[in-house]
Amino acid sequence: MAGGGYVAPGRGVAYEGRVTAFVICTCVIAASGGLLFGYDIGISGGVTSMEPFLKKFFPMVLKQESNAAAKQNEYCKFDSQLLTLFTSSLYLAALVASFIASMVTRIFGRKFSMFLGGLAFLIGAVLNGIAMNIEVLIIGRLLLGVGVGFANQSVPVYLSEMAPAHIRGALNIGFQMAITLGILAASLINYGAAKIEGGWGWRLSLGLAVVPAVVLTVGSYILPDTPNSILERGQADKARQMLQKIRGTQQVDAEFQDLVDATEASKKVNNPWKNILQPRYRPQLILCILIPFFQQLTGINVIMFYAPVLFKTLGFGDNASLMSAVITGTVNVVATIVSIYSVDRFGRRVLFLEGGIQMFIFQIAVGATIGADFGFNGDGNLSRGDANMLLFFICGYVAAFAWSWGPLGWLVPSEICPLEIRSAGQAINVAVNMIFTFIIGQIFLSMLCHLKFGLFFFFAGWVLIMTAFVFFLLPETKNVHIEEMNEVWKQHWFWGKYIPDEAAIGMNRRDEGRYA
Repeated sequence: MAGGGYVAPGRGVAYEGRVTAFVICTCVIAASGGLLFGYDIGISGGVTSMEPFLKKFFPMVLKQESNAAAKQNEYCKFDSQLLTLFTSSLYLAALVASFIASMVTRIFGRKFSMFLGGLAFLIGAVLNGIAMNIEVLIIGRLLLGVGVGFANQSVPVYLSEMAPAHIRGALNIGFQMAITLGILAASLINYGAAKIEGGWGWRLSLGLAVVPAVVLTVGSYILPDTPNSILERGQADKARQMLQKIRGTQQVDAEFQDLVDATEASKKVNNPWKNILQPRYRPQLILCILIPFFQQLTGINVIMFYAPVLFKTLGFGDNASLMSAVITGTVNVVATIVSIYSVDRFGRRVLFLEGGIQMFIFQIAVGATIGADFGFNGDGNLSRGDANMLLFFICGYVAAFAWSWGPLGWLVPSEICPLEIRSAGQAINVAVNMIFTFIIGQIFLSMLCHLKFGLFFFFAGWVLIMTAFVFFLLPETKNVHIEEMNEVWKQHWFWGKYIPDEAAIGMNRRDEGRYA
């Protein structure tokens, strides 16, 4: 059978309970962890386009910009490995931190991992705000990376475990919503900070990262842990009480028993890293690698954290480039709201496929527009009309990403892994995401200098590949309970051969009348 398959709504176990205000509040607070990642993505590109910041830490970049302007090569204005290392060093730290966070999350719980992430980000933000030399700046940046690694490891898992199945997508996408709000807030702050007299606006931009850090640190301190996590640490009565509280009913026997079964299976696994390599976990392993890999090869992060630099490179001017970044940030937020509304109604596959097609079209349009104006030599200028059209094309691309690969790139890996490999699977997801965010962030400005407008065709080609991958190999996970996900893999046309019958929890219970 071609295609990824379909899971009918209500096919999973019909657990008792309702959507409670308590679970909504806890998920909203936890999702604020996305503010860390989003604020950093939004703030970095704006700060690295501010002349006072470049003059203090990267004077060679200013000189290079002047030389490029004299030669009229718009593509190569900001091609500096040191400057991109400042931006992308965070992701190396996040990569290492994600593996440590995997162990912390499994042993001490999701909320403790979130707390450590918020605390590390807080210290890093303070160091960046007061930095007087490049060494302190980089140390602060690395601590921000530790915070991002811990938060990105624990928050999506926390959300997927707390949320009822029928709204798990919407609540989990709260993480992506927080990322987009962080990007937008950072863009607005950059726009205002760039106008501050005296050249210290960049300190305000970097220092205000303490705000999302405080939100997560305080929020994670008051949050409860998930029933899954509490059970992992052997506190069955407490886990049942928490499940009753978040489901708003005392009748949680069926769901609690599935959690107990999953926990017992998890306890038999001494090394989740070794286990995830077994053939029975092949679908989860491949998707936890390929989904974040593809997410970065959409090219979105180079658009978002280099947006002001990119727009300035293309001749928008200082203020215009920052305002353009604000516009794309606003589109990002609005489109993520569309995803929250749609993901549990239309499913993950529909959003993936539509978003992929739309991204492909607009990336081709962006590359063609830049190529027509600047050619291969980088000589030329954007007319007002062409600049507006280019901004429209980029906004169309950003919107498509924000309701597809943006939120779903975090949602799907966090919901497909059984408990015994969930921490390892999410660590792989974060690690792959950070590796390729670092690589692409490090080489983007150099690629723009050498590939020129063809860079956008490069990313468009990858979008075509990932869209085909989703069509053929990604099953629908809408409305499937997180501990019952193996049934989806068992029934898939390709992945089913890897899943042993006994691994599909719930399949043997159909005759007991527990299915809706």
